[in-house]
Amino acid sequence: MTASLDHQSLGTFLDTLASRAPTPGGGSVAALNGAMAAGLISMVCALTIGKAQYAAIEEDLRGIHDRAETLRRELQHLADQDIEAFERLSVAYRLPRTTEADAAVRRAAIQQVTRQAAEIPLRTAQAAAALIPLCTSLAPQVGRLIVSDIGVAILITKATIQSAILNVEINLAGLDDQQYVRETRASIEDLVANLNEKTEEIVAIVRDRING
Repeated sequence: MTASLDHQSLGTFLDTLASRAPTPGGGSVAALNGAMAAGLISMVCALTIGKAQYAAIEEDLRGIHDRAETLRRELQHLADQDIEAFERLSVAYRLPRTTEADAAVRRAAIQQVTRQAAEIPLRTAQAAAALIPLCTSLAPQVGRLIVSDIGVAILITKATIQSAILNVEINLAGLDDQQYVRETRASIEDLVANLNEKTEEIVAIVRDRING
């Protein structure tokens, strides 16, 4: 089992990512991107909480901070889960298929783990989508000198959702359960609905405040 990403240095992670090792891959990178977006949101809240000029919104800031931290931990965990799912899938593909019975067991195992491998990036996209309203709340209110961090957070959030969905789709392509595939594609459509518009709205607020 690969060591948890929480226990690796950034340099080790990047070296492994750039190597011939199959993990970490795109699913883990997507989840970690989302965790970084959540971290930026937490940082902006932490820098604002306690300042007298923001006393009127401090309770809201604390709630946003707590929510961002919950999502950050979830996304970090999903990065590890993505690696674990790939390892389980590799094991399933190595199962024997000498007899028809062996082949049936192998196929069932591959289908089961592939479904799990689709669900993890779907949860990554859903967790990242939960960051959008936090950015929407913060962009008009936090200090001008740190509002650019919210702009970065929303752009990373958008990229996280889109990249996680790619990892969902590549696993859906290998599934036989077409009802599950249809239901998951419907969930994807909900996640991307108005994603570009929401991102552009927040970035526009950030730019207006930077240049205002």
